[in-house]
Amino acid sequence: MDVMTALILSFCIGLGITFLKGDILQKAFVEFREIITLIIKSIIIPFLPLYIFGMFLSMSVSGQVYSVIVLFLKVILVIFILHILLLIIQFLIAGAISGRNPMKALKGMLPAYATALGTASSAATIPVTLQCAINNKITPAIASFTIPLCATIHLAGSAMKVTGFALAIQYFFGVPLDMVTFIGFIFMLGIIMIAAPGVPGGAIMAAIGILEGILGFNEQMIGLMITLYIAIDSFGTACNVTGDGAIALIIDKISKKKPAAA
Repeated sequence: MDVMTALILSFCIGLGITFLKGDILQKAFVEFREIITLIIKSIIIPFLPLYIFGMFLSMSVSGQVYSVIVLFLKVILVIFILHILLLIIQFLIAGAISGRNPMKALKGMLPAYATALGTASSAATIPVTLQCAINNKITPAIASFTIPLCATIHLAGSAMKVTGFALAIQYFFGVPLDMVTFIGFIFMLGIIMIAAPGVPGGAIMAAIGILEGILGFNEQMIGLMITLYIAIDSFGTACNVTGDGAIALIIDKISKKKPAAA
């Protein structure tokens, strides 16, 4: 079974479970997801530093390490700037909808940003993100629902990082860019990020399938992608959790507009 077939099958099964209310099948798939997440957290993630060391050692032997570092330092800088712009746009929109000061709300989420830089995990940062949201005067019940949900499905910073590195690696290896294919990749990446586990490296592990299946990345390109992504994983996570505060502001405002049920 190729990657695209597996993705389409998973999507169809998910829709089928939703419409048919298949509780037993849903429970089985939820438990299977927990098993995969446990494997990633307990086996794959702890060995990633050794993998990164091996990749840089291999590039040093082949004489590629300098050119890789020079190119990707520029890419990392661009991605970091895009992260900042994304957060500003998110909070400007949230401020316009909620009537709050967007810069003050963004400042209130900085403790979550700093914590995520250390944990590199949206899930592990939930307590701090939740407290920041409550400190921003978001209704505790709304914050308690929105923040854990966004920690699982809102990975905008990670998706931006995967997209930027994918473009850079294609350029580095001399692979011609097909815009139609790449737009399809971005669309599928958005879907994949919803299902990605909120653990260190979870986003790139979830994206490997479409990198191979849609963009045609080989083993060397995938290895470089993982290495570079993990090296600055915490910045994408920090962007994700900070943006959760903007989403919580919007949800809080929308919930207050709805009349209470009789």
